[in-house]
Amino acid sequence: MPSFDVVSQIDMHEVTNALDQANREVSTRFDFKGSGARFDRAEEEITMYGNSEFQLKQMLDILYTKMTQRKVDLKAMHADEPEESGKGARQVVHIKQGVDSETAKKIVKLIKDKKMKIQAAIQGEQVRVTGKKRDHLQEVIAMLKESDINIPLQYVNYRD
Repeated sequence: MPSFDVVSQIDMHEVTNALDQANREVSTRFDFKGSGARFDRAEEEITMYGNSEFQLKQMLDILYTKMTQRKVDLKAMHADEPEESGKGARQVVHIKQGVDSETAKKIVKLIKDKKMKIQAAIQGEQVRVTGKKRDHLQEVIAMLKESDINIPLQYVNYRD
């Protein structure tokens, strides 16, 4: 029986490349000269350091622009509120990977509401979709692309 997996993955190599470009732009821009503004990444968190909340807002725009240029979906990113201290400000941007249980349940419900002979099963951080006909699976993919799910989805591991 044909099947595929619905996953949410981000190419971390592209994230690293976008961060390098953003750091390069911040280090060469006139309004950031000597401010010590920079981006750091640890696993799935990007921390921005700047002098003020206004500067962090500009840095966030730079980061989002570079991520978009590198084809990293911005739906996978969530920025916390800026934290200001005496010597500067910082802001953390989280990168979400994997389909969380709430979103997985929403995907399964969307598929079940389609009233087709298709099964959807949650397997950890992905959803396995199985059906008898390839056409039905393609309809499910089209329906999920049009849905208002707030994370980027990829359709992998297709088996006929």
